[in-house]
Amino acid sequence: MSPRELSCEDVIERLFDYLDRELDDRQAAEIERHLAKCRDCYSRAEFEQRLRDRVEASGTVTAPPRLRRRVRRLLDRFDEGDPDDTP
Repeated sequence: MSPRELSCEDVIERLFDYLDRELDDRQAAEIERHLAKCRDCYSRAEFEQRLRDRVEASGTVTAPPRLRRRVRRLLDRFDEGDPDDTP
């Protein structure tokens, strides 16, 4: 008996778990089989993965000194109990 084919809805519902590698081998293989056949779901998965990669990479960029100083001043004011005081 062959495994049940996943619908596009099934794949989209489990896509984030797949991208996060939270599915077992069987479930991941089912999604990979669907992605190999379905251009729409493949495109969605590629988009989501590229978006994740860009967000992850942006976390390694250092903020400019002026922005860091401004954030530090805002945090200092918050710590002093005046969070509504804006520059």
